[in-house]
Amino acid sequence: MKKLALGSLAVLATSLCLTSVSFASTAGPTRAISHAPRISLRLPKATKSSTTSFGWASSNWSGYAITGGPYNSITGSWTVPTVQPSSRSTYSSSWIGIDGFNNSSLIQTGTEQDYYNGKAHYNAWWEILPAAETVITPSSYPVNPGDQMYADIQNLGGGTWSIEIQDKTQGWTFTTNQAYSGPQTSAEWIQEAPTVGGTVAKLANYGQTTFNPGTVNGVNPGLVTADGGVMIQHNIQVSTPSVPDSDTDGFNVAYGSTSPAAPAS
Repeated sequence: MKKLALGSLAVLATSLCLTSVSFASTAGPTRAISHAPRISLRLPKATKSSTTSFGWASSNWSGYAITGGPYNSITGSWTVPTVQPSSRSTYSSSWIGIDGFNNSSLIQTGTEQDYYNGKAHYNAWWEILPAAETVITPSSYPVNPGDQMYADIQNLGGGTWSIEIQDKTQGWTFTTNQAYSGPQTSAEWIQEAPTVGGTVAKLANYGQTTFNPGTVNGVNPGLVTADGGVMIQHNIQVSTPSVPDSDTDGFNVAYGSTSPAAPAS
């Protein structure tokens, strides 16, 4: 499986200075939520061990991404994190997807963990850019913190893709087939600050979650630390992954600037 050195990708022409991105802080549930392609930032200087070996930084993504492809399928499992109360509206998303690392295409599915109007909100969703997320009806497909999720995105051929997400704790499965024509040049497992009302949201304090295991094109993705990236908002590192686990198909990711320990394989 072909990979590119992600460390060099953080200084592409698409890189933005740290002060050029604005963040939503007061958005409520009536404003559209979407999950944007990676907004690239330069990696901070290696002043902390948590940033010395990761390959990229972003104002809206953290987690792991591999590049090359073509990628025809991706799977992932994660635990729905618990968001902490906040005086401001805050948002977080956990998802798997194909594309979006270095282009504007993206097919993805995941869970939303937000705090607004004085309480936490959780749901599942799928999305194909440029459309906003499609929320999977919470009354029929409920999501709670601590639930164990599984998702699978596959190219069925002829421009048709299958998007499947399961809540193994609640015992439901949702599947939809959709048209998609992206270049299939990246595959990722991401903790995101979504876009709310057209602006990158302030990341919710989600504590920590685990993505494990994952596959791409039906095999182990062979993650290395340089595939990982940190999220930086207002010059502060707000989300940081662990190194990959020992069998290179999973990782932990935590709110803040400290890299957590890798999960047990």
